[in-house]
Amino acid sequence: EAMSRVINTANPGKERNQLRRTCAEVLRHLMFKHSLDDEAKDMAAVLVFALEGIAETVEVTVEAWEKRNYFLKADRFRLEWEWARPAAARLRELILADHWERLPAELAQLAPRFSDVRILKWTRQPDAWQGSYRRLMESR
Repeated sequence: EAMSRVINTANPGKERNQLRRTCAEVLRHLMFKHSLDDEAKDMAAVLVFALEGIAETVEVTVEAWEKRNYFLKADRFRLEWEWARPAAARLRELILADHWERLPAELAQLAPRFSDVRILKWTRQPDAWQGSYRRLMESR
């Protein structure tokens, strides 16, 4: 992909937390949407990018652990996060196939994964997702 995220290999944990925050806020916004407008499509697409980014940070983390022979720790961590890439793939597929009727079920499945992220105030501005739908469609 031309515009894949650049993962900060110095601190994949921090990067993962930022991506989780983005997911949590976007999910919260999407739950209050009453119609599928352009913004909702952008929000769904940015979830794909964020989930793919989360999966990449997990790989960066476990590779570092495996170099130090922490295989059990790496395996446990991989298992803890193994849902991220398939979730991203399902979302990507439903967006590309224009199957928006499947979106609510996917969001409902994702929401519990981010329930530990407390949102007292919004920190993500609309430019965090603007243009994401177009970018996703162009990435086919």
